[in-house]
Amino acid sequence: MPLSPQDLLIKLEELKIETKTYEHEAVFTVDESSKIKQEIPGGHTKNLFLKDKKGNFFLVVAEGTAQIKLNSIHGLIGAKGRVSFGKPEALMELLGVKPGSVTAFAPINDIENKVSVIIDEPLLRHELINCHPLTNEMTTTISREDLLQFLKHVNHEPQIIQVSEIGE
Repeated sequence: MPLSPQDLLIKLEELKIETKTYEHEAVFTVDESSKIKQEIPGGHTKNLFLKDKKGNFFLVVAEGTAQIKLNSIHGLIGAKGRVSFGKPEALMELLGVKPGSVTAFAPINDIENKVSVIIDEPLLRHELINCHPLTNEMTTTISREDLLQFLKHVNHEPQIIQVSEIGE
């Protein structure tokens, strides 16, 4: 059974990771979250749940405005062949979230370590990073150092590489 947003926030507190969480209307796209971005400081994320031809899964965490070319990302992230979006069933099975709620926090539910986490390097230029806490009805602000510490704690130390196009 995947963790709930409340379980996640309790776990972050137990790890002595300082966060601030905001409740809001459900948002499903980067465009829908534009109002929230104006109200919450820091880098806002978009997340891609990808699968390669050999059945390997990847969670790519990037800044909301990042331009990522799916037809060429496979060579950067170590995928076996081209990638496509993972199916919603695999997303729920592996990361315990529904489409629209994909987040850098979701690897906490991947106890079998089947998903490789990739963080787009430009995202880490922000001191504060905003992610959904397993639901798209909230946004949690965390420091970049604490996000990296959290991912390491849940056995998903990320690859930090630039996968987005250079420029805004």
